[in-house]
Formats: sequence, structure tokens, C-alpha cells
Amino acid sequence: MLTQLSVGNFKSWTRIEKMRLAPITGLFGTNSSGKTSILQLLLMLKQTIESSDRAQVLEFGDEKSLTNLGSFRDVITDHKVSGAMDFSVSWDLSKPLVVRDPEKSRTDTLFTTSQLAFECALGQNGADRLAVSRLAYSVNDYHFVLKRKEQAGAKYELTDESNGIHFVRTPGRVWPLPAPVKFYGFPDQVYAYYQNAGFLSDLQLAFENLFRRLYYLGPLREFPQRHYAWKGSEPADTGRRGEQVVDAILASQERRAYISRGQGRKKQSLEERVAHWLKELGLIHDFKVERIAKENNVYQVRVQRTPGAAKVLITDVGFGVSQILPVLVLCYYVPEGSIILLEQPEIHLHPSVQAGLADVFVDAVKNRKVQIVVESHSEHLLRRLQRHVAEGTITPEQTSLYFCEATDAGSRLRSLDVDIYGNIAKWPKDFFGDEFGEMSAITKAAMERKKGQQA
Repeated sequence: MLTQLSVGNFKSWTRIEKMRLAPITGLFGTNSSGKTSILQLLLMLKQTIESSDRAQVLEFGDEKSLTNLGSFRDVITDHKVSGAMDFSVSWDLSKPLVVRDPEKSRTDTLFTTSQLAFECALGQNGADRLAVSRLAYSVNDYHFVLKRKEQAGAKYELTDESNGIHFVRTPGRVWPLPAPVKFYGFPDQVYAYYQNAGFLSDLQLAFENLFRRLYYLGPLREFPQRHYAWKGSEPADTGRRGEQVVDAILASQERRAYISRGQGRKKQSLEERVAHWLKELGLIHDFKVERIAKENNVYQVRVQRTPGAAKVLITDVGFGVSQILPVLVLCYYVPEGSIILLEQPEIHLHPSVQAGLADVFVDAVKNRKVQIVVESHSEHLLRRLQRHVAEGTITPEQTSLYFCEATDAGSRLRSLDVDIYGNIAKWPKDFFGDEFGEMSAITKAAMERKKGQQA
């Protein structure tokens, strides 16, 4: 689980310092306030890690990528290509990492940790190419750093800034280290040049695994279809537009996956869990993915609006069902312990269903140990999260809520601190619009109209 994020000079953010991330992290605010940029940073790191190009420092993406950010000029604050960008993340491991001491016997432990941190600083190297100036992994009190020796060169050195470990060179000529692999990887020469640096690959692998467990659903989702052809694929998620949602349901059925509903409660299939929430949210009474005929691989999604109604295709009911379906499936389809990024999941949903999304998130976090980072404009979603805190379903520590606002100096992040009663002490001005101003204007207009009618 991600626990902390810092970033400097990324898009409209000149600085975010040690932003706390919780099992449920909510980003609220006006349009163009920088909310989406926080998600885009994480998506850029993920698609870079998964890229096959080891020499590309950052993968900014294209129209087929998770996010398409253009170029370094487009993402650096104020588009100053001479500037430097930095970011860091901290995270909890799903199980402790045990690293053996390379200078002692195999039974001696160098460190055991359940938490890791990574940081990177980079910029253009003067030849219109990105170059890492520093990357570091922090483990307990150790800080393993690869940094550039010369501002305009490609020579690097490896150190432990905590001085807890002295990296021992392999006998022979002392060659300088080349540039890192992408933005986070130690070059292969590290393991050849040093006798006791092999454990660094464990830290690098833990960082890669963190982002391999990160999944994303965008704000624009596919229109429902009358028929779905399934070729037996098992997608990693529902797709950034929810285009693989039916494939995910059928793949889950095929491998007989069941979802925990909490201690003492019967497990459900993914289809059953989705049907439960669609009914609980008041959208439909029943939901089923059915094969049209035994001898083909074509399926239909049929729903029943009320107990006595006939079953109809998902294309013949309100648009909200197809819009929320990828959200529900993603929360219960991805592996336990995953990180889910959701961008405006409330689009096209009734206010009561927007509020119900918070119930889904709380259930998924508690029973599947997923982390959800949601960017939203929904007051109803936020209010329901406050209610869950007040009722004790979740604790204030399990939520981390923020208001993003645009200023002349760039985007600014304000924490919305929730107490044990669900109260937010300091609401930003006009957080969800000027409600009292609107009521005052309505009252004033009504009085003026009555005066005119009496004249």
C-alpha cells in the first residue's frame, strides 16, 4: 500500500510534500486544480516500469497508454525544460522483506523491513534527453543512492549515505558506473563491479511489484453492447475504459474465484457480488451474464429492474448501470492488496448511487485489503465517507481526504482532517459551490418577483 507521496515541478504542482495516502484516499476540488495530475504521475511511473525500453527514463505515453502526457516539456512546471523534477513514494510491503548480509554468512540478516521508500530527481542533460541526477532507496536507516558525478556527464557512483554499508569493489580497473535503467533501476554493472551489492536487486523488484499491483479506471467508459464475444482471455483488469469488464467476469467464473464478505459470511462469486451491489444501490433487482447458446462463445448481459419485471439487455436500461459496472468489477476482480486509481467514478450516477459508492469502497478495503485512490467532484461520496467514520465502520486513519485548489503560484493541496465523529473542521470556501449564496439569491429573487406582482 502506498503511504506517502512527494513531488516537485510536475505540471501545476510546484511542490507536494509528504502527502499521506490511506486505504481510502480522496482528491476533491475544482476543475484544473491538479487532482488528475496526481493520478497521472503514478500512471506515468507504472507505464515506464512496464515499458520494454530500458533506456527511456520516463515513458510519457501515447493515445494507447494509461496516460498520455506528451513530453518532458509538457509535464515540467511552467514548461521550463531547464528545470528539474523530483518525486518520492513510500509504501508498505505485503510481507516483510528479509535481506541477508552479503559480507557474512547466509544466516546473518542485514535487515528485515515491511516498509520501503524510493526517491528520484531528474532533468534534461543538455542534449534534449532526460537524465537521472539521483535515485535512492531507503530501508530502515539505510539510504542506498546512485547519483551522477558530473552535471553534464553519464558517470554515476553508488553509495550508502547512512554509512552503514561500504560497497566493496571487485578487484581490477575501477570503471565508472553508467546511467540507471529507466528512472529507478541500478545498472547491471553495479552487480559486476561490487562484491556486496546483489541485494539491491531485491529493492528494485519490490518497487516494480508495487506498480504492477496498481490498476486504473478512467472517467470515460465504453457504451454497453448487446452481445459480447469471449475468447477465453483473462484480463489483468477491466481496461481503462471498462472495455474488458465482461471478460473479467467470465474469467473469474472460469477459475472459480470467490470473494470474502467478512468473517462468518458466505463467499460469493464476482458475478454474485456485483449483482448484490447493483441491487443494494437501487439500480436493478438482478444481474446475469449469460451465454446465448451452448455451442458458441457469445454472451449477453441481462438485468431485471424489479422482482416482477422481465429480464432485458443491459443496453435497454439506464446508462448508470453500465457506468458503475466497471467500478464494481474492478474493486472485486483485481488481486487482494492491489492499488486502485479511480477517476470520477460518479459520472452519470444518481446522487444516492454516488453516496453508495463509498459503501462499496469501504467494503472492498476492509474485506479485500485493496487501496483506493479516488478523484471526484461528488459531495455525496464525501458525505457518505464522513458518515462511515462517524459510525465507526472505518477510522479517520483509514481515510486521507484532500482539497486541491488552483492558485497563481500553482496547485495547492489542503488536507481535510476528519475527526472520529466524521466532522471536517475547516471546509475550504465554496468547497462544493456557494450553497448559502444560491439560497440567498433564490430568496431575494422570490421577494423581488412578489413585489412586482403586488405593484
